[in-house]
Amino acid sequence: MNQIDRNKLIKMIGILFLLVMAVGIVTQLHKRNSMTLDEYAKLHPELSAGSEPDSAESSTGGPGVSDVSGADLSAGDIVPDGMVSGGDGIDTTGPVTALTGAFLNGGADGQAMLAERVTYVNASGTVMEDFYCEPLSENLQRYITGISYPIVEGADNPDTAAVSGQNKTDVPAVSFEELRYIHILHYDFDGVSTEGELICNTAIAADLLDIFYELYRNEYQIEKVRLIDEYAGDDTASMEDNNTSCFNYRVVEGTKNLSKHALGLALDINPFYNPYVTYEKDGSTCISPADAAPYADRTMNFPYKIDENDLCYKLFIEHGFTWGGNWNSLKDYQHFQKTP
Repeated sequence: MNQIDRNKLIKMIGILFLLVMAVGIVTQLHKRNSMTLDEYAKLHPELSAGSEPDSAESSTGGPGVSDVSGADLSAGDIVPDGMVSGGDGIDTTGPVTALTGAFLNGGADGQAMLAERVTYVNASGTVMEDFYCEPLSENLQRYITGISYPIVEGADNPDTAAVSGQNKTDVPAVSFEELRYIHILHYDFDGVSTEGELICNTAIAADLLDIFYELYRNEYQIEKVRLIDEYAGDDTASMEDNNTSCFNYRVVEGTKNLSKHALGLALDINPFYNPYVTYEKDGSTCISPADAAPYADRTMNFPYKIDENDLCYKLFIEHGFTWGGNWNSLKDYQHFQKTP
């Protein structure tokens, strides 16, 4: 096969991959009445015939790394992407993502999100492109409304007004402007570097970028980090799948009080191996998720266990978070929260 034919084949494979990915996400969102198929066709014009997937490496040399042009940066800084070198100040090359949030924050809203994106800087002063936070695009806002974000009573919600059984409120305790989309890398249980994403309160965005980068640098294993919306906002389903998550507008289980998750100020890490345990008046215990009962015995040694010797615990505590495993009335071994 000559070079021209090989290039054509690679190009066709890339186009097919993008189309399959787009159709899958479009179908999922269309079922939820989030937006029309025509809107999605406009969302990613690069999926039209003749396009090619972006390179997996940045134009400045390595995968996920950009040089810094004369910026005075120190370890742990987060900086606007306009400070990252590359022709007009923003290097937009990188691998095609299969993450729902990353996909929705791209497309038609992509340039606006890039303009407000802040990216983590490691100890050597290198901007780590895969660790960043940015506002929620309109497309992402629409996707989570009626699932992890409540429907506002009386507001014009044409895409979600017909949805029944979803969270509804007069005035949400947190606005879209107070939330941030975060993209990270993490090592899964196979030791493979993979993408992750979550939504959090802007007050802890810098903390989470620092924490997740340190976890990644130390190859700490987290099975998956996906938006709770992929589980229809069902916290139990997310825990059963051992999904690490943050924002979800819900009450504390068994109460009418809003959880810190509802404000985007709490995270659940590897929840299946670090369950939620409550103590009943009759002396019995209730463990959630139920199938995680073997991991409620914290005297046992097992993988992915969070305790006071665990790196994850140490990093969150250093950043001012409290751990549910230290509570007296109940034990929430997966849970870290912070009150700014």
